Amino acid sequence: MKVIPVALFLLLLQPVYSQNNWSTLNSELEANQKLLGNNVVAMIWDKDSLLFKKEMGGFNSKTQAPIASCSKWLTATLVMQFVDEGKLSLDDKVVKYIPEFDKYFKGYITIRQCLSHMTGIKDEEGMLKKLIKRRKLESLEEEVNGFAAQSIRANAGNDFWYGNIGLNIAGRVLEVISKKKFEILIRTKLFTPLGMTKTTFAEVNGGPVNPSGGAKSTADDYMKFLMMLLNKGKFNGVQILSESSVNEMRLVQNTLDQIAYAPKSAEGFKYASGSWVIEEMVFTQRIVNDKPLNRPAVPMPPGDVTIKKTVIASSLASPGLFGTWPMVDFCRGYAYIVFVKNFLGEERAGVHIDLKKIIDSTILNNCTN
Repeated sequence: MKVIPVALFLLLLQPVYSQNNWSTLNSELEANQKLLGNNVVAMIWDKDSLLFKKEMGGFNSKTQAPIASCSKWLTATLVMQFVDEGKLSLDDKVVKYIPEFDKYFKGYITIRQCLSHMTGIKDEEGMLKKLIKRRKLESLEEEVNGFAAQSIRANAGNDFWYGNIGLNIAGRVLEVISKKKFEILIRTKLFTPLGMTKTTFAEVNGGPVNPSGGAKSTADDYMKFLMMLLNKGKFNGVQILSESSVNEMRLVQNTLDQIAYAPKSAEGFKYASGSWVIEEMVFTQRIVNDKPLNRPAVPMPPGDVTIKKTVIASSLASPGLFGTWPMVDFCRGYAYIVFVKNFLGEERAGVHIDLKKIIDSTILNNCTN
């Protein structure tokens, strides 16, 4: 009799698969297995249930691999945790924490511009040259001080150039504020509370920690992070990030005509903070006497009325160079990851957009953007 309660408890721990028909998605993944990189894990969750899971080749959901620029979303979230704690504002100037930027007349660059690749600092070297240069450095501090000394390509906030500079500056700011190394900081504040036991920024191949692209993770681990965002900053009943900070990370930070450089896999998309805007919507709010009117009021309060329109992301993604593609669709209510290790090309990015269309058509919650 003692065995029965234990067995029932274990059954409750098992993920509940959706009753949706995923045969089209399954066939599409199998047809694109080689293109995606042979070793593939695909997972979809809604706010509390596993909807779909497929493992192909030599990967399973516990396989650890480098995730490259998927790291940026993690770093941006750590920055927002500091915002929640009142230790930082996105509109703070970097020079407040790193005086080296004033020395080179870059005292105007903000944390927000760092998270959205709008610093204007010249970043035109090839990937191989950057990698060789990084391995000669001893610390993130040394790298970021080098960024301060680089020439300016454009005025901060005027255009977008995708790269590693901004997020690494932000990571260094967090080291200065906390007096802790970045890899220890993010493990303590983000990975441990989320139970991401196989995710790390620890660098074993030489060179400093890389907040923009140096993480290793698993499909299971990264999905916990996505679920936290999908559930308005909460995971397992614990508020990891405030709902207001999650909403802040959904704000669109640029226009398409501001994009001076984006990788082929992301051309045509705008950017938020640490992630690409896959779909967007306009949030309209009435402002009465300089105060937001959050609920419809009849009759309308007397006073000056203005309409504020804000463009926010209804779905975000943060794909990495090695092909892993994590995404959250806030409007339809699901999180998705395809976890691989292969170089992400333009053609593979198209596959992910096609996969999203299949998922959207399968999930009953239709979103009107």
